[in-house]
Amino acid sequence: MFVERIFGLDPIVGEDPKVLILGSMPSVESLRKQEYYGNKRNHFWKIMFQLFDSLERAEYEEKIAFLKDKKIALWDVLYSCHREGSLDSNIKNEVPNEIESFVKCNPTLRIIVCNGTKAYKSYQKYIGLNRFPELKVIKLPSTSPVPGKYNKTLEGKLQEWKKIKEYL
Repeated sequence: MFVERIFGLDPIVGEDPKVLILGSMPSVESLRKQEYYGNKRNHFWKIMFQLFDSLERAEYEEKIAFLKDKKIALWDVLYSCHREGSLDSNIKNEVPNEIESFVKCNPTLRIIVCNGTKAYKSYQKYIGLNRFPELKVIKLPSTSPVPGKYNKTLEGKLQEWKKIKEYL
């Protein structure tokens, strides 16, 4: 069966970002909408707003403005790949994004956060955990709603995601 190559989204970045959150590759729904974490079941946006005790925003533009205001940038480790469906385990023939150039263009970054195992392993493979000694690189639980033996509840994820506030 032929699976068409898919391409990710452009980075979301405001002035002087301190945190870069990297996913693996947007879901089918996110790519269809051209919005990061566009699947309503994904916990990403709930976590971001709860981290700052803020009301959730409905409009995508408002969500992006919120992240920029909090000095959080958003992108994916992968630029393109072949993938049937939305599962990270189905990713094949991946090509990484230019993370190194992004980091060099954003010297205010203090930490890179990998959203889940696939993002972390891809970052490790293509960039390397010690590529930027001045930046901390951490893996946090995936915000994906897909159940799995390592997937936590929303509250469990929120507790771990609170770590990023130390860098803002």
